Amino acid sequence: MYISRIAEKQLEKMLKSPKIAIIIGARQVGKTTLVEHLLSGEKTAFLNLDIEVDKQRLLAISALDPKAMMKALAEPKFLVIDEAQRLPEVGRIVKGVYDAKVPIKVILSGSSSLDLLNQTAESLTGRNEKLFLPPLVFQEIIAAQSWYSDAFGSNELQDKFQRQLHAVLLENIIFGSYPEVVSSAEKEKIILSLASDYLFKDILQLGLIKTPNLIKNLLMLLSHQVGSEVSVNELSISLGIARPTVERYLDLLEQTYVIFRLPAYSTNPRKEITKSNKIYFWDTGIRNALINEFSVNEQRSDIGALWENWAVAELAKQNLLSGQRKNLYFWRSRAGGEVDLVMREDGKLEAFEIKWKRKRTASKLFEMSYGVTPGIIDSARPILEL
Repeated sequence: MYISRIAEKQLEKMLKSPKIAIIIGARQVGKTTLVEHLLSGEKTAFLNLDIEVDKQRLLAISALDPKAMMKALAEPKFLVIDEAQRLPEVGRIVKGVYDAKVPIKVILSGSSSLDLLNQTAESLTGRNEKLFLPPLVFQEIIAAQSWYSDAFGSNELQDKFQRQLHAVLLENIIFGSYPEVVSSAEKEKIILSLASDYLFKDILQLGLIKTPNLIKNLLMLLSHQVGSEVSVNELSISLGIARPTVERYLDLLEQTYVIFRLPAYSTNPRKEITKSNKIYFWDTGIRNALINEFSVNEQRSDIGALWENWAVAELAKQNLLSGQRKNLYFWRSRAGGEVDLVMREDGKLEAFEIKWKRKRTASKLFEMSYGVTPGIIDSARPILEL
């Protein structure tokens, strides 16, 4: 079952540009499916560099001049190179095709920012456009439901279908937003497979870690700390490894779109926390798979932390899709005041406290400091908009 993506419009626009399109996102978020959907009926050459035969084929034809390369590929209108980070030379190869003004649209996709963004994109400066594709956002999941209508943005319709919305929300929080998981009846089996087979694949293939169990243990620790400030020193002590190694592993997990960091917001270091980070998972299903806890029960002890991770990730995914227009933070004062999410764009602040059930909270300190009254994000209105 194909689920329509918000990114379709952006990619359609990119397909009309002569520039090389680069699509970045974790494995299994639907990058190839999205491209295949939009290029259905078009003459397209697909090369998957996870497959050795395709990798060797690209290397072989890259020795030809660009026009001869296209003839070897049967002169397609589009050339799609999947998992492009698996071949360091890919930037040089497609740069030659682009500079030769061969009438073809090149699309690169990759499940890691490690090589694809840092090396390939660097060699394609001024020649590329990027699209970041995260796991599904909740709007995309709801739009695929049989009871959905285009008028669903209204509070009235959301109230009418509140029971259905809440059921889909709980399922989404527990099993996550990967397209294959969302569309399958065997959600637990698939998310466990994704967590074990794909989570570390890029890091392991690139040979960037020597002890895979350490990074798995690190993720286990992070799984129990979602919504809390993370101390790298404490992680270092718990794992028995040096702080720089922990930092490097965190960087790798962030670059492969497993986790992301939320820094502290501050304009007054004397009164506010400035150097801490919170760490969230891009997909709460991955987090639950790591601890093997799939209870679809809103009374579970970690529902508050799960909801906070889900809501922050939901807005972070939307921000990613919109070109990262807003900077996201959390806020905490030394006097004990806390706001879960602060969004800043062009000097304008928005602030939110994230609670599974709506209740009064002490948010006056942020309002006194910045003149902004924090709103509350609760589970009664799960369709969040950036």
